[in-house]
Amino acid sequence: MKPFKRLGEATSPDGTVLSLFSHDGAYVIRVNGVELMSTRRHHSEDALATLACADLGATRGAQVLIGGLGLGFTLKAALAVLPADAHVLVVEIVQAVIDWNRDPAYPLAGEALHDPRVEVRHADVARVLREHPGTFDAIMLDVDNGADPLTTAGNAQLYRGPGIHMAAAALRPHGRLVYWSSDVNPKFENSLKHAGLIVTTSRVRAHATSGPWHTLYVAQREVGSGAGTPTG
Repeated sequence: MKPFKRLGEATSPDGTVLSLFSHDGAYVIRVNGVELMSTRRHHSEDALATLACADLGATRGAQVLIGGLGLGFTLKAALAVLPADAHVLVVEIVQAVIDWNRDPAYPLAGEALHDPRVEVRHADVARVLREHPGTFDAIMLDVDNGADPLTTAGNAQLYRGPGIHMAAAALRPHGRLVYWSSDVNPKFENSLKHAGLIVTTSRVRAHATSGPWHTLYVAQREVGSGAGTPTG
């Protein structure tokens, strides 16, 4: 069996250690020994972008936010369908994850990060959402393991009522908000609906033909519903 080679380590804001490994031609990020993402299994990350950006191919000046760079697969899938004048803001809270993707020694998202449509920001996506009301045609949030955070405890706020309202408020009237989750989470789905959002779910495998099933939550505001504005 070919060994895993540790290439680097990073610490999240709450002290959790992320490690980048190479293994038999693939790259893996682990958290406390648990695989968080891999270049061999990214089908659900691709689908995250496909669902969020499917209707934006002809939208002039489309504004898109990706929360969580990961290994760059959601970004690459979004760029494949977005128009030439789109703007994609990628927000990543761990600087080392950005550095790993930019490192020419690793065949990750380096080319995508040089696309003129892309802006990368080292920041907390919650703060970015708060600062950009009514801005985005699509928001993709893949900042952790879903509503049950694995890497940064503070990420849980994005999956609770105030965080959901904040994300919805950052959408344009017909915008689409899509969350990646490692598993089905009925409580989170109910929170989305309680925020006044129309919700559909999609179950997608980690690999196109194998691996665990992940859940994508697609949420949109009802025009005139007032979703995105906390009620108390």
